[in-house]
Amino acid sequence: MRFTLKPITPDDARAISRWRYGGRYSVYDGDLASVDSLLEPRLLYHSVYDERGDLAGYFCFGEDARVSAGRRLGVYEREPALDIGLGMRPDLTGRGLGEEFVHAGLRFAKETYSPQAFRLTVAAFNRRAIRVYESVGFEPVETFGAPTPDGGREWLLMRREA
Repeated sequence: MRFTLKPITPDDARAISRWRYGGRYSVYDGDLASVDSLLEPRLLYHSVYDERGDLAGYFCFGEDARVSAGRRLGVYEREPALDIGLGMRPDLTGRGLGEEFVHAGLRFAKETYSPQAFRLTVAAFNRRAIRVYESVGFEPVETFGAPTPDGGREWLLMRREA
C-alpha cells in the first residue's frame, strides 16, 4: 500500500482524536481535548492517506513527538536528531503495513526537514512496533522511566541515521 503525507486538517484531527486501540495499547488512544494541539502548526502534525485517499494515520515531527519522562531526564538533549511520532488507524495495525507506513514518514521528513538522524520514543512493551522500527533501521539507544501504579510507563528511545 502506498502512503502520502499532507498537512493535517480539522476533520482528520477530530477523527484521530476518536481512535481507540484497546487493552494495553490504550496508551495510544486519541483524546478529544487534543484536537487543537494536532492542528497547532508549530507541532508539525501531518495526516497520512492511503492510495484510496482514506485517512490511515498521522506523523508529527519535533517537540510533540517527545514524552514528558524523557524531557525530564534530558534524553532528547544528548545528541541531535529529528524526533518523530506516529500513529496508524487502529483497524490497520497488525496487518503488515507498518514498514511502508514508517518509510513514507521518513521519506517525507528527510525531504522536508533534512535531519542528520531520526529518533523516536516507543512504549517498551510495544514489541510489535519495535520490530517494525528495527526493520526500517532504528536501533535501541536507551530505556527510561518505569511502570507505576499511577500510569507511568517504561519507554524505549530509538535512533537511526537519516
